[in-house]
Amino acid sequence: MAFFFNFVAISFFVYHLVRFIMWAVLDSDIELFFLSKLGKPISSLRGKVVWITGASSGIGRDLAIALARHGVKLCISARNISELLKVKQACIAQSNGSLGPNDVYVLEMDMLHLNHHNDYFNMVLDHFKTVDILVNNAGRSQRAEWASINIKVDRELFELDVFAVVNLSRVALNFFARNSMKGHLVVTSSTAGLIGAPNSGTYTGAKHALHGYFEALRNEYPNVHVTMFCPGPTATNFLQECFTETPGAKYNHSVQPTDRRMTSERCGHLYALAIANKTHLSWVGPFPINVLLYIGLYYPNLKRVLLKIVGMERLKRIRDTHE
Repeated sequence: MAFFFNFVAISFFVYHLVRFIMWAVLDSDIELFFLSKLGKPISSLRGKVVWITGASSGIGRDLAIALARHGVKLCISARNISELLKVKQACIAQSNGSLGPNDVYVLEMDMLHLNHHNDYFNMVLDHFKTVDILVNNAGRSQRAEWASINIKVDRELFELDVFAVVNLSRVALNFFARNSMKGHLVVTSSTAGLIGAPNSGTYTGAKHALHGYFEALRNEYPNVHVTMFCPGPTATNFLQECFTETPGAKYNHSVQPTDRRMTSERCGHLYALAIANKTHLSWVGPFPINVLLYIGLYYPNLKRVLLKIVGMERLKRIRDTHE
């Protein structure tokens, strides 16, 4: 009996040691890594209609291009119509002739106009007749000290990053139900939705709220696929649009070429793989992001010790410059 328990203990230790080492060298969680090698290819989505909000730049843009390469029909929406038209051109050019102008629908849309979400959805239906997958990608990050954040900022950020996402997803969910479709809801969360991010209290709270909302949805509607995708530091223009502690203000900083971040193109490719394989939860990011996530999720007591060793200033640098 003692031998059995020792064997179990050693096996458990080796298993987690291997997972830890793999997380240290990979740029995604282990499940997504294996799915990228052995799972469904992105091309399995060919012919599907995927609606991506916040698709005019960054991760949304590169996700759209990654899907277009494999013949996925797209609705791309955002407020900036001129940038959306550029994304449409890039998608068609990258599709190797599998997509025409009518296969990429450009929708000028403000996510904060919740009263018009049904109208927006009907516009997509008028064009494609269906929506197979909704990707809730629109949103903004934040840089601010917790104690100095004006409560109006909390409300504004939650309106965009949480309530707009939840409302549009309910519109899609009702469409899936009316048409007896399984459907697929996808949410761009963040590593801040898995562990607390310093200097982003409202943003961290919003991303955690999304996980709560969609976990409850998943339990109530087991036939609807829900994918939560959590990028770590990524080279996009997100710092310019970040909320701060002051209502109406923007952080207005730029990602630097020397920052060690995942490229937006790589993030978009991994995102497309997560969607194709209907993962429940995926996260991406180069070392040491995956190690911190692994410890934070599986060994929360050890995380507290590690954070004391690393220190908050070092953690901030890891997040914003990835040094």
